Amino acid sequence: MTKPVPDEELMLLVRNGECDMLGVLFDRYQTPLFNFYCKLTGNRAASEDLVQEVFFRILKYRQSYRPGTAFRSWMYQIARNTRLDQARKQRPETELDTELAPPAPPADSAQQEQQAALLHRALLQMPEEKREVLVLSRFQDMKYNEIAQLLGCEVGAVKVRVHRALQELREIYARLERSGAVGEKGFSGAGNVPPRGAGHGM
Repeated sequence: MTKPVPDEELMLLVRNGECDMLGVLFDRYQTPLFNFYCKLTGNRAASEDLVQEVFFRILKYRQSYRPGTAFRSWMYQIARNTRLDQARKQRPETELDTELAPPAPPADSAQQEQQAALLHRALLQMPEEKREVLVLSRFQDMKYNEIAQLLGCEVGAVKVRVHRALQELREIYARLERSGAVGEKGFSGAGNVPPRGAGHGM
């Protein structure tokens, strides 16, 4: 089996003018980026637009990519900036889309589907800065040192932020569970709330 070309090599090819190689990177990161934006915004249409904008900016600013830079970290920095630009333009009263996640395999049971819906509702009730660090660490599987580089802070600070965000998520989730606040449509593909005290690779 042919070994996949590393992201960084593909990006250098794009930087040097072989722009068709961006299609390979798009295939690799379209879904992770879409999930990242969906969990931040709760809006499918906006998330699709943001993904397209990220890859447009990667192409536009390809000369700013430096050899030796981890492509994923560089891409997520662009993704964060794109989201911030969108948030500045967006009216605060914009409604959240209740059908948040991309197509996913059907849940094993109605209970799992309900838990997924509840988790996403809890996630969307969190302040965006806490939601973002949680999405990066628990749903995008980014390591603490990658997140620290992305956010411009120390690894220890990231650990504290993730711990506090998890605590808040559990509290909101428990409150919603007690009130029985699950929408009719809910959200799919949410995964499970990470276990208490779960560690993360470095």
